[in-house]
Amino acid sequence: MSTVSVVAPASGLKSRAAKSPGTTVTDPALVKRAVKAAALGNAMEWFDFGVYSYIAVTLGKVFFPSGNPTAQLLSTFGAFAAAFLVRPLGGMVFGPLGDRVGRQKVLALTMIMMAAGTFAIGLIPSYATIGVGAPILLLVARLVQGFSTGGEYAGASTFIAEYAPDKRRGFLGSWLEFGTLAGYIGGAGLVTLMTALLSADDLTSWGWRIPFLIAGPMGIIGLYLRLRLEETPAFAAEVAKAETDRPKVPLREMITGQWRALLLCVGLVLVFNVTDYMLLSYMPSYLTGQLHYDETHGLLVVLGVMALMMIVQPFAGALTDRIGRRPVIATGCAGFLVLSVPALLLIREGSLLAVALGMGALGLLLVCFTAAMPSALPALFPTKVRYGSLSIGFNVSVSLFGGTTPLVVTALIGATGNMMMPAYYMMAAAVVGGFAVWRMAESAGRPLPGSAPSVAGREPSVAG
Repeated sequence: MSTVSVVAPASGLKSRAAKSPGTTVTDPALVKRAVKAAALGNAMEWFDFGVYSYIAVTLGKVFFPSGNPTAQLLSTFGAFAAAFLVRPLGGMVFGPLGDRVGRQKVLALTMIMMAAGTFAIGLIPSYATIGVGAPILLLVARLVQGFSTGGEYAGASTFIAEYAPDKRRGFLGSWLEFGTLAGYIGGAGLVTLMTALLSADDLTSWGWRIPFLIAGPMGIIGLYLRLRLEETPAFAAEVAKAETDRPKVPLREMITGQWRALLLCVGLVLVFNVTDYMLLSYMPSYLTGQLHYDETHGLLVVLGVMALMMIVQPFAGALTDRIGRRPVIATGCAGFLVLSVPALLLIREGSLLAVALGMGALGLLLVCFTAAMPSALPALFPTKVRYGSLSIGFNVSVSLFGGTTPLVVTALIGATGNMMMPAYYMMAAAVVGGFAVWRMAESAGRPLPGSAPSVAGREPSVAG
């Protein structure tokens, strides 16, 4: 009969996981707490992005006054995209730091910075009050947000993946993107309510500040939950291998030593984030700014799509545990390649039913990525460089392709006059993602690279 011993804390790390010869047995209570805290942090991040995207037209009037609505929207999305340009820098700082001092400490730090950046936006005076200083301050706040989020997604997905049992990693990881959708719905729902209740003048003069100011108390709650987390068993075991503090892993090794995995990561994140930002960030502005669709009804359609995605999300995550990550991701790529044009034609038809059907189809295809990526991406890298390498690959791809999607597509439509550009852009991303999933190895049900097999002491439960 094999003995089970508690993993000894190392370098101040705590872990209530247990370890039998060659196997880590995780504490389901810790797994549940880790998933909730990581998902809440992601929800806060995307609450901000959702608010910024859905209220972009109003922000254009407040910070970039101009007689040209397209120029205002381009300026607003330019500030939106600027945050993504510094994300790789944040990833290069927070990722290696997370591999050296621990995932939990870095995730607490990114939470503080995210909340501060978002809260600050709500305090910035308008262009009419301080002139050019207003858009400059907006840009600074966005850069703080972007720098902090450089360590957020990679850290949160790594945290859940390293806590989760091998056979449940897809299901548990899917709750991270459940938090994303919850944040989007919270932000979009609040903007929709404000749009319905406030006059256009009130929304422009003071109402737009409310969603950003909410980030303050949300950040305090998220920080409290993250400070109560314990370090992951995989990281604690990695530290225990060294009798002293872990040596630093050079940044060069995180890149050149993992070049193949990094390329796969960039390709997978490209299709994931182009389609994500296209549907959840750009489409509301596309409906109102390009198709002149009623703003409130357009937002309600998008909210309905996100609610549908939330319902499907955990089931799709569990499906990746049963049939694998690769088939689910490949299905999403094939779907976007074939259905992007028909879906956008439905959306352009303009009726509520047609818009709902087109958006719903794109939303269900996006679930193929939101359900699989949080477990597939961390499995590309070994424990000692997982946080750092994933942060670098993820943020480079998001910065170049994901966060710039609203800006690029808006500019392409303005330059060509072709309203089908969103569909063509998603199809191109699907081709890149399809090649990446073809080259990646299946990770479902298998230990993370560099980690022992992981099982649960009993069936974990996240709901409730």
